[in-house]
Amino acid sequence: MKQELIVTGATVKEALENGASKLGVMPSELKYEVLVEPKKGVFLGIGRVEAKLKVTYVSDPTVTALEFVNLLLDGMDIGASAKGEEGPDGEFLIRISGENAGALIGYHGETMDALQYLVNLAANKKTDETDERNYRRILIDVEDYRERRAETLRALARRTAQRVLKYKKNIALDPMTPYERRIIHSEVQNIKGVTTYSVGVDNNRKVIVALEEKNKNG
Repeated sequence: MKQELIVTGATVKEALENGASKLGVMPSELKYEVLVEPKKGVFLGIGRVEAKLKVTYVSDPTVTALEFVNLLLDGMDIGASAKGEEGPDGEFLIRISGENAGALIGYHGETMDALQYLVNLAANKKTDETDERNYRRILIDVEDYRERRAETLRALARRTAQRVLKYKKNIALDPMTPYERRIIHSEVQNIKGVTTYSVGVDNNRKVIVALEEKNKNG
């Protein structure tokens, strides 16, 4: 989110500090343009001119994301809260927990994925061409669902790979989200003799666990 203010002060430094105070940030986080240079009065302050600045603050996508989620949770009044942390793969992970937080998961995480999509839009939206923020992928996890789901999918991948090796027949899994498909692909990569690929489009895209070419006649 981009915020702009016109602020004044006896000096440029003071005006900048006034702007930082109003926005609740450090002066070093602001960009500014001097609109009016300060001038000292010639006698007893007569003719004194204060510095006038246009200060600009562009919040970090992670800050915007966390504020967006907590605002949404407050509005829903479901007794849930959110905390942010650095994720293992460079993403920003927002963990949601609380008495009724499970309502945000949905079938196979569909509601949670929809929330994640909205949060990424809000966090990474540029207000104009001069907005220089960097894109940051935001990941939402509710009550540690993603880790529990990931372990379930890893076990599914291993079982399916063993069936493919035993029966020498490719097996198609149910449609999954891109995140879930990546887990299957990654797990099967560790098993010799089998490979994976995806087929289908959009919500019907699924993973095929297949024999590697050299093992089809083995």
